[in-house]
Amino acid sequence: MAKKGNRNIFLFQCSVCKNKNYTGTKNTVNIKEKLALNKFCSHDRKTTPHNEVKI
Repeated sequence: MAKKGNRNIFLFQCSVCKNKNYTGTKNTVNIKEKLALNKFCSHDRKTTPHNEVKI
């Protein structure tokens, strides 16, 4: 059975309006850097870059 101790939950924050729209998990042992993805922002009504922030 796989261990679940290394996975952390984080939020994606819009870089334009600073709203926290999405959640995600990642393995902190394998991925050290912060994630940045293009996601749809419902406040701006367009696709904008979202960066990882802590909860």
